[in-house]
Amino acid sequence: MPPHQAAPHLLHPKYRPDIDGLRAVAVVSVLGFHAFPSMVRGGFIGVDIFFVISGFLISTIIFGSLGGAGFSYREFYERRIRRIFPALLPVMATTFAFGWYVLLSDEFQQLGKHLVASAGFVSNLVLWDESGYFDTAAEAKPLLHLWSLAVEEQFYIFWPVLLGLVWRWKGPRGLVFWMSVAAGLSFVLNVAGVHKYADATFYSPLSRIWELAAGALLAHAGLRRLPGTRVRGAGLRSLAGLVLIGLGLAMIQKGKAFPGWWALLPILGACLCISAGMGAWLNRMLLGSRPLVWIGLISYPLYLWHWPLLAFARVVEGDTPMRSVRVAAVAASVALAWLTYRFIEQPIRKSQGTAAVRWLGVGMLVLAAVGATAYARLLPPRNSNAALQAIASVGSDWGYPGDMKLVEIEGQKVYRVGEGKPRVLLLGDSHVEQYGPRAIELARAEPERVGSLYFATRGSCPPIPELIKDSDPACPALRQSLLPFAMGPQIDTVVLGGCWACYFDVGPQPTSAGATPGPDAYYLRQGNVRHLLRGGDGVEHSYEALAALIRRLKAAGKNVVLVLNIPVGGEFEPKNLITGSRLGTMTARPSTPTAAVTASQQAIHDRLLGIAQQTGATIVDPMAALCTPQGQCLRSDAQGVPIYKDISHLRATYVKQFATFLDPAITQPK
Repeated sequence: MPPHQAAPHLLHPKYRPDIDGLRAVAVVSVLGFHAFPSMVRGGFIGVDIFFVISGFLISTIIFGSLGGAGFSYREFYERRIRRIFPALLPVMATTFAFGWYVLLSDEFQQLGKHLVASAGFVSNLVLWDESGYFDTAAEAKPLLHLWSLAVEEQFYIFWPVLLGLVWRWKGPRGLVFWMSVAAGLSFVLNVAGVHKYADATFYSPLSRIWELAAGALLAHAGLRRLPGTRVRGAGLRSLAGLVLIGLGLAMIQKGKAFPGWWALLPILGACLCISAGMGAWLNRMLLGSRPLVWIGLISYPLYLWHWPLLAFARVVEGDTPMRSVRVAAVAASVALAWLTYRFIEQPIRKSQGTAAVRWLGVGMLVLAAVGATAYARLLPPRNSNAALQAIASVGSDWGYPGDMKLVEIEGQKVYRVGEGKPRVLLLGDSHVEQYGPRAIELARAEPERVGSLYFATRGSCPPIPELIKDSDPACPALRQSLLPFAMGPQIDTVVLGGCWACYFDVGPQPTSAGATPGPDAYYLRQGNVRHLLRGGDGVEHSYEALAALIRRLKAAGKNVVLVLNIPVGGEFEPKNLITGSRLGTMTARPSTPTAAVTASQQAIHDRLLGIAQQTGATIVDPMAALCTPQGQCLRSDAQGVPIYKDISHLRATYVKQFATFLDPAITQPK
């Protein structure tokens, strides 16, 4: 560097109280959704508002530095550490310590994994990899919320490099074009993948860049405006922005295909609010008001603290906590956020020199190492006696897809075992997938009897045309694509199975007349008419649709096998054997050999048996093997080990050896 040239340093945007107020809107929305989801159904869009704010502020810094003495990557990342680590470290450490006290061994191992991922800012990628039907419920992952922080950190690595390269190559004139290219490609990935690859679209930074880039484009437009220039239509922009955010909170729900097109509501809303500036009356009087600014100042530690408190409340209670507990958790998170901001964040940000940055980095490495020991099971949780570990271990005994081969048929991903004839297509949900280990074992032990077995399945996706829940658009797409394949000459036998009781054992009917079904409500669609399973006549219509499907398959010359239901319910859930309190002492009581099948499940079994007999389908009846004529059904083996992995699925170890009742449907006779 020539001696007359100043060292690169970062320029910072002028403080705007209204942006802190917008942060308050974002964090209150997220807290409301997590604590009171039925009241603030679209509150998760607060994360998208945070993305716009981050993109705007970070890009403003970068643009100002590139146009001044130059951009210093070292100073940039040191400031990121000062901003992010002081609140993050105590939250991660406290979460891990409390997790050691209350979690079971499998839960604590997963927490260790998430601690490592959070320390490396890749938790979004880990959660993406974990996502699936049998993934731990999101509400029971105390560090789940750090996925959004990981996306931002990945943006902070990629974005300065991109802008720096464009600046050197094309100068400031090329910035808008290449930022628009990055945002456009990301938005296309988001829209194209939101239905078919919902988890990837939600967690991937590639499909989220456009949200942060929207803030960056806004920052570039602001820098081109002369100081003191009045923003045209500022009041209207601010009003429109808040209306769009309000519409997002009201209209977007958990079951919507999100982000997708829906994310435009919070993104455009946040952009309009920011672009209006402090000259807009709503920005000045509402977003810039002292209460919202105060919440905005503590919004980052508030976001960090609130989720572990709510997640652990759910873990300890074993279900959704009482409203009073959730209110207390929110109040505690506000108090902890203020203490963190006042006594940890502020002193470290104001400290001089680089010692604080080094110690923050060391602290993060230590937490990563501690998490790794828990993930490797070198550090057991407090509740780690052998009986509890045995119960915890059965929950992970799932063998699908195992070493099956992934193939693509009609644009759908399908798992295949074996090659040759007969060619068997298995359609259904996870209750078909649970038999995967038996298919793999047969292909290994008796390959001459196994032809080609295609598992065209999806969790919670029943093999009945037009039986739908709005929150899973991929299920109808799977059936629509593969039913013609089932009818075609490539397939000899079609096996239909599912957790029939999960769909048809609807229990007591709702008392509120005319209630609108949620996105997780199943209904049988006939034209424009929805026949609800719960609270409607959809069960009977679904039985008829299943019979009609079997007749169509039989007419196409297919051998059709109908797999009846296995007993399901709380009596078969291994974790229900655990007694005691998470906050005190927990023990595991021995399992009794059998439990009774309910009368409603027996009725579903008998109805399906009648449909099979009427339509000429071959029957596979697991209850004939699992239950006595008196209705007592096996739930543990001779050694007292549960044969179920959870409330409704058999363990892979048991299926592999004992689910011989399925063999005639998927093999050639000896």
